[in-house]
Amino acid sequence: MKSRFTVPLAAALALLVLGALPASAQQASPAEERPWARGIPADKQKKALELFRAGNTLLKESVFVKAVEKYREALALWDHPAIHYNLALALLNLDQPLEVHEHLVAAMKYGVAPLDTEKLEHARTYKALVEKQLARVELTCEEAGATVSLDGQVVFVAPGRYEGLVRPGAHTFVAAKEGHAPTNLSRNLPAGEKTTLALRLYTAEDLTRYQRRWSAWKPWALVGAGAAVALAGGAIHMQARGSYDDFDTRIAECGGCVPTPDVTDMRVQGDNQQRLALGAYALGGAAAITGAVLAYINRPQAYRISPDQAESPEGVSVAPLVGGAERGILATFRF
Repeated sequence: MKSRFTVPLAAALALLVLGALPASAQQASPAEERPWARGIPADKQKKALELFRAGNTLLKESVFVKAVEKYREALALWDHPAIHYNLALALLNLDQPLEVHEHLVAAMKYGVAPLDTEKLEHARTYKALVEKQLARVELTCEEAGATVSLDGQVVFVAPGRYEGLVRPGAHTFVAAKEGHAPTNLSRNLPAGEKTTLALRLYTAEDLTRYQRRWSAWKPWALVGAGAAVALAGGAIHMQARGSYDDFDTRIAECGGCVPTPDVTDMRVQGDNQQRLALGAYALGGAAAITGAVLAYINRPQAYRISPDQAESPEGVSVAPLVGGAERGILATFRF
């Protein structure tokens, strides 16, 4: 939502004291004493002064848009601090805080000489008020050749740094370079605070992550369990063979006689052990095969993340939430 720029009424009324260019601006003193007049012909100065006075009249009549036009025409002829000062006064009524700040800075460039003490103090006070209602942002990028943009406007080509004022609220920051995925970040900038962003560029490989359906150990644990069951089946199979061998030995000793119940139990025990061993083979083999299939399915799968996600570690990130009447804490969980 677009913020409305406001100032205390008393401050605005105190600043709306207009007049002609200060006397020091009109005297024919040497250019060295008036650096803002250096190289400006007298006819341009005269025309700029006429436009300046016309702008003052319009400003007194609250015709702000027309006053701004006159002041800008005057500045095109003569870049004078006093013109910047009154242009700032006109713009503050048009909700243009960024331009107001720009022209207040230009008005104070040479100190008190081109203005007067009262107007210079007003400019300083008002500049401080403006800055409290704007957000300051600092951008850096070290990737050589990367183009860095703020809300669609290129601010520098990396490596470099940019610092400036913007309206509070949502803004988009982009760093782009051929061969890299563009970094596109959105941030909500609070008024009166400075936000610092170090933009990085990432290759496709940098933004590629891998994940599994389950923890890597789970399918292999099933394979191991299946193998253990199969080995247990092997041990039971060996016991079954021992029971059969004991049965055969007892039959041979009695010369092929009808086996007694205790001898018959040896064969029955062998049969039971063999069935149990075969069951263990089947169960262990099925578990091992299932685990192997699951291990194949559980191979790492590639997926892409955004540059914003690459900047944030996994876990919980907490940031202040400021917007309109809403204030609080925004928590983001990453898994």
